[in-house]
Amino acid sequence: MNILCIADEEDKGLWDYFSPEKIKDVDLIISCGDLNSDYLQYLVTMANVPLLYVPGNHDSNYDRKPPLGCENIDGKIYDFKGLRILGLGGSMRYREGNNMYTEAEMTKKIKKLNSSIAIRNGFDILVTHAPAKGYGDLEDLPHNGFECFNTLMEKWNPKYMLHGHIHKYYNSTKFKREYIHESGTKIINCYDKYMLTVEDSEHPPLGHTGSALYDLYMNMKVQKKKKYYMDK
Repeated sequence: MNILCIADEEDKGLWDYFSPEKIKDVDLIISCGDLNSDYLQYLVTMANVPLLYVPGNHDSNYDRKPPLGCENIDGKIYDFKGLRILGLGGSMRYREGNNMYTEAEMTKKIKKLNSSIAIRNGFDILVTHAPAKGYGDLEDLPHNGFECFNTLMEKWNPKYMLHGHIHKYYNSTKFKREYIHESGTKIINCYDKYMLTVEDSEHPPLGHTGSALYDLYMNMKVQKKKKYYMDK
């Protein structure tokens, strides 16, 4: 599965100088925030694949102009062909406004997801806007990472964490695209764009998470979809 990951800066090669060949093998698009709503709408239209996003701290305009045709996964778990994707948007709170949280507020936000995560027997990809504390974040408050993201990864061991918020031009000599978390999770800064290939072996097959209730639900959903198309 090929996932186009984007964040923070619109890529001219995908917008101003777009060509279909650039996204012909993309199965899914994930936005980690702080991107123009029109840009997301353009990509989801041209690629004709699902586009999932979490809002960044500069995406308050999504309230009045959400990216049409795209799925906001902030505070949710989205299942894509067996891939369990958890979204947590926003940054550290440094002023009043939307999509900003204190450490305690983000911890509370995660706590609300505990039952959803447990019923799915975990998740495979964590999508955030802000980084995890100590993994590519900066010393100033607006660009601090969340310690609760570390706790979340240590508990559930997702295969990947995708984030944005830390731009390459902030400090190009120290910018690091990838980290390996001590939980084993591969952390990727998706600034601009990043193509991620997820092998089938890296996540449970659809309906085989090991959670009896969730697997039953997903298998029933698949059967219902098959019946719908057979009856048409």
